[in-house]
Amino acid sequence: MMLKRFGRIGVVGFSGILLVWLSLIPLRLVMAAQQAPQPEAILVLGGDSNREETAAQLAKYYPDLEVWVSTGEAPDVAHAIFRAAGVTDERVHLDYRASDTVTNFTTLVSDFKREGIQHLYVVTSDFHMPRAKVIATIVLGSNGIIFTPVAVPSQSEEESWIRIARDGGRSLLWLATGRTGASLREVIESRASL
Repeated sequence: MMLKRFGRIGVVGFSGILLVWLSLIPLRLVMAAQQAPQPEAILVLGGDSNREETAAQLAKYYPDLEVWVSTGEAPDVAHAIFRAAGVTDERVHLDYRASDTVTNFTTLVSDFKREGIQHLYVVTSDFHMPRAKVIATIVLGSNGIIFTPVAVPSQSEEESWIRIARDGGRSLLWLATGRTGASLREVIESRASL
């Protein structure tokens, strides 16, 4: 009886702390928007070379912005895309730590904070943008980083709300624990192959 009561108190307490923490995200986004009204860098979510081509054109138009490509094309292909647009290799940071959309953000957010970046262009395909926006709001927003979406036209259908909700939940898991659940996929796949 006593243990059950303390368990409920713990759940209510944790939920309350999480709710307060989440309510701070809009405040942090407003502060970031005031401090950095214009994007200070470009983040490209890998998955289609059209995204990198769009980012290269954006970088050409904004020559002071550096570009981060998260798990995109192979280095030689990525650099060729940016060079073709007149963007030097020094401005392009290729990062291959991410294994999915959530980790596109979680693996780079500390790099953006270290660089003092508070506002990003986020480049991804139009069908992928709703999910990317949910994840970015949670992961970047909780770190005081605002974003401006740049949707690349595609022929794909918009993603289901289930995928969006799942990755929103994984982003909240990352906020609470520092883990995204991406490693669970490896465990599940290895057990399925037995």
